Amino acid sequence: MPADKILVNYLNSSPILARYNLTQQEISELAIYLRRDCLTVHVSGMIDMVEEVMAIDPSLEWKEILETAAQKIVKFLNAAAASIRIFDPETGKLVAFGSHQYKKETDRMKSIPLEQSVAGRVIRSGKSYLVPNILLEPDYKNKDIVAELGVHSLMAVPVAIPGFLKNEPDIQGTIQVYYNEENREFDSLEVMHAELLARRVSHVLAKKRILGLHKLNIQKEKIVEKIFVKLSHREGIKMKDVFKMMIPELAEIIHIQSCSLFSVSTDRRHVKVELEYPMDQEGSDRNKVFELQSHPYFQATVSGTETRGDYDFERIDSSYIFIKDPLQSRLTNKELMRFASKHNINSVLLIPLKARNEINYFLVFFAIDRRQEFTEQEIELLSFFGKEIMKALRIERLDDILHDFKNPVVAIAGFARRVKKLFDSGDMEGVRERVKEYLDIIVEETLKMQDLVVYPNIEGRERVVDLSEILKRRFRINEESIREQRRTNIRLVQGELLSGLTVFCSPYGLERVLDNLLDNATKAIPENGGEIFMRSYRDDNMACFEIRNTGRIPEENIGQIRQGEVKGRGLNIIYRFIMSMQGHLDVFTDKESTTFRIMLPVYQE
Repeated sequence: MPADKILVNYLNSSPILARYNLTQQEISELAIYLRRDCLTVHVSGMIDMVEEVMAIDPSLEWKEILETAAQKIVKFLNAAAASIRIFDPETGKLVAFGSHQYKKETDRMKSIPLEQSVAGRVIRSGKSYLVPNILLEPDYKNKDIVAELGVHSLMAVPVAIPGFLKNEPDIQGTIQVYYNEENREFDSLEVMHAELLARRVSHVLAKKRILGLHKLNIQKEKIVEKIFVKLSHREGIKMKDVFKMMIPELAEIIHIQSCSLFSVSTDRRHVKVELEYPMDQEGSDRNKVFELQSHPYFQATVSGTETRGDYDFERIDSSYIFIKDPLQSRLTNKELMRFASKHNINSVLLIPLKARNEINYFLVFFAIDRRQEFTEQEIELLSFFGKEIMKALRIERLDDILHDFKNPVVAIAGFARRVKKLFDSGDMEGVRERVKEYLDIIVEETLKMQDLVVYPNIEGRERVVDLSEILKRRFRINEESIREQRRTNIRLVQGELLSGLTVFCSPYGLERVLDNLLDNATKAIPENGGEIFMRSYRDDNMACFEIRNTGRIPEENIGQIRQGEVKGRGLNIIYRFIMSMQGHLDVFTDKESTTFRIMLPVYQE
């Protein structure tokens, strides 16, 4: 229906105008005047009001957007103050996210329960709610606002931010607009204005979520691309390199002092550092095993039993635990407080990485930031980063296992040929003991390969072992590998091996280290031949062994080897194992040879 006709019908039905006995012509002229000179100005003002709200920059932080929106709402509705609350389904409470002329509320990030509140009433009903007198409203608990701000009435309108992902619910909230008048009568037009502005605020926030999702996808693609490029290199993937390479991608989210990936033991009582950035982070207890019960922030992350909520010094969410102040949080301990003070750590973010609803890994970010919260997109990107790192870690371990198959395979083939020759000799009685020895080695090496395939984490099964006995056995295996390679000009010299030299470690891990050291030593011997020498001894509380081979390593490579900055997968395996044992690796040369010295802690009862 045309606007003029609507106005004419309204004016004809008005009891006030009926007193003046206006003619139909006069009513028509009045309708034209109202449309041209009154409604035009009003609609123009509404358009300006809506456009100004929609022009809020969606790249601003959530709080900045809502504070700007609250300021404009106060201006357009001639109100005294405004606050915007968002419902947090994690805590079941409403959180003050933005306000104007009511700064005290958002400064404290005050949260209130959904039940028995004006905001809760609006969210549940999806309709606006008017409070003519705050002092008489039972659902408005904070009566102090009347004395603090001098406001006596309010209008609460719903605001909703649509979800864009499958099965993602809308984010709901309220805009509460405060007025000074007591027992205020709200007309339907200003309520409609407030609801219109609320919908435009939702539009801005929806744009922000779209931009956030777009940025998130770009950042995810960068992470995947870098890992893919790393995987394509001939030397394969090494997680310490990936960690170092990826951290700059996270700099926009969190200014990291250090970052660690922890694994959870099968008994759920201990956690261990798997990866860390930077590698030489002093005082970070790198490569140690931690008891969960001694570290409340680890315990809370793994167990997931802490009550969710936003507290003064920590925020506990299903997706993360954020320690806002490590010096005052109830989840801290003396060790964390000491580390935070020494390294200027102002917050700690812990992100559990779930697989089949079980947490076997988690990320810890030690940050210099003083923050109160993280957005959904930020947490999702950090979780995505962690999960991609876990995938790459599994690939690295698989590469390590494939790399380490070589020595047992060569040994099995060599000893199998020896057994066949002995059988072909026909004199079984005279060679029975040698056949038994060779078959024992074949069975042992085959079982090790089988275990590595069936139980890829078997390296973590530690026990007390005799270092010299394992050295002797692997030296024997390497001798067969050299024979299979037909390197007849290599001499193997076994020096003194100290008996009773025990260490607590994974036997498989130690064997891998020895196999790789001996294999590298064999490869380093010049074509014209040389020797490999081995010995073991004790130095104070360290069990030591040395492997020396003919041939010199270039001087510029020695420093890289000592720090684990090498491309070779074998040396990378060696370095990781030694560091996990709190051991030490040294390498030095003389005129004709290179010596690797490994020092591991002697087992103490």
